[in-house]
Amino acid sequence: MRPSARATLLALTAAAAFGGFAATAIRSGLESPARAAPASAVASVPMAAGLPGQVAGQPLPSLAPMLRRVTPAVVSVHSRQRVRINNPFANDPFFRRMFPDIPEERINESLGSGVIVDAARGYVLTNHHVIEGADEVSVTLADGRTLAAEFVGSDGDTDIALMKIPVAPDGTPLQAMPLADSSALEVGDFVVAVGNPFGVGQTVTSGIVSAVGRSNVPGVGFQNFIQTDASINPGNSGGALVNLRGELVGINTASFNPRGSMAGNIGLGFAIPANLARDVLQQLASTGEVRRGSLGLDSQDLDDRLAASLGLEPGSRGAVVTRVYPGSAAAEAGIRPGDVIAAANGQRIANSESLRNFQGLQPANARVTLEVRRDGTTRQVATTLREQPRMIAGQQLDPRLSGASFADLPEALRRSGAGGVLVESVAPDSRAARSGLREGDVVLAVGRARAADLAGLRTALSDPPQSLVLRIQRGRSQGNLAIE
Repeated sequence: MRPSARATLLALTAAAAFGGFAATAIRSGLESPARAAPASAVASVPMAAGLPGQVAGQPLPSLAPMLRRVTPAVVSVHSRQRVRINNPFANDPFFRRMFPDIPEERINESLGSGVIVDAARGYVLTNHHVIEGADEVSVTLADGRTLAAEFVGSDGDTDIALMKIPVAPDGTPLQAMPLADSSALEVGDFVVAVGNPFGVGQTVTSGIVSAVGRSNVPGVGFQNFIQTDASINPGNSGGALVNLRGELVGINTASFNPRGSMAGNIGLGFAIPANLARDVLQQLASTGEVRRGSLGLDSQDLDDRLAASLGLEPGSRGAVVTRVYPGSAAAEAGIRPGDVIAAANGQRIANSESLRNFQGLQPANARVTLEVRRDGTTRQVATTLREQPRMIAGQQLDPRLSGASFADLPEALRRSGAGGVLVESVAPDSRAARSGLREGDVVLAVGRARAADLAGLRTALSDPPQSLVLRIQRGRSQGNLAIE
């Protein structure tokens, strides 16, 4: 066989195995006359290798040194909840004899992440939804040690929970992560997410800050989220969002995917800012609960029709005050129905929801300055928020409601369109119980007076009616309940 024919055959064989590009290169080499290459030509041939240690005389940047400092402060959170099984045959004696080992409860388990933020006190921050309803919670440190965690407190409306673990297990002290000033975070800053996605183990992903101050995420409570394209998947909840200095800028809490969270990350992740987490931590550590401030008013969205009736230009946005509760912070500041709140502490208020969200992020006794539009003029109004009660006893509202306690609905439910006041508990054989009120009922109105929240319920009962009739939602049904 001639040399050229042999070369062609080898080239075709290579093409079958490696593709036309490789074959062409082989054929060219075989058909070219063999000759020695000069030393300079040999040195210029690119070789397969790793990244260089330096570029233009500078060391190649790496996140590894920073991550070695911060990853020991990120833990995996394992929660267990015992749930009683409602089996209709469980109380049947014959059935019990036939199946004596039928289970009466099941164990629900979930995985998440957490961040050690105070090594001296063993404080670990995570998400409320990671440990909600758990009977047992344990954390696994980065070095593999597993420790039982003690519940300190949680706040469902900001999705922050605080736990406590031993400060020096096996004689080795904990390592905490410092908290940054998240208000200094800007769009475009590089961030790193650390957590335990899908339970595969500690994982690090990186990205940038895509937005700050996000407050339009469906199904979540009070919001002021950092948005990032760093991958945040199920199991990352409660983990750390870290800047390049190794400081905690946020607590990863949610990701958005139209196909559901288990479908994975599409670059829309959300984290609770470190400043908000710090404020919630301090309240939970001192009292075990979060006390919020309130203006004490009701409002509705400002649309073009209302703007025209109030003498405002088309396209104006804000929250129109519809009612001011007596003795409230708004009443003390001189706020009136018909006023339009356009900003609070310099933050734009686009609608009634954003005003409610602003209040929900403020502690009790916080000083706020409102930008109020009235009669075509804009004025600045300063006031101090008053504590918003979390729960009120029925006896304080009306003697006929003795034995019941009422609370505002979780903010996540309000954002999904729910309204009313939750019946948090009803004492057995109490006056409220004998009238048919049940725990879990939602009071929508008192007579014809709407009860949007606790303040509205209190106002509706400020002048007790002769006949007390509550509009109740129970499950998916609604009806009127006469309270005797």
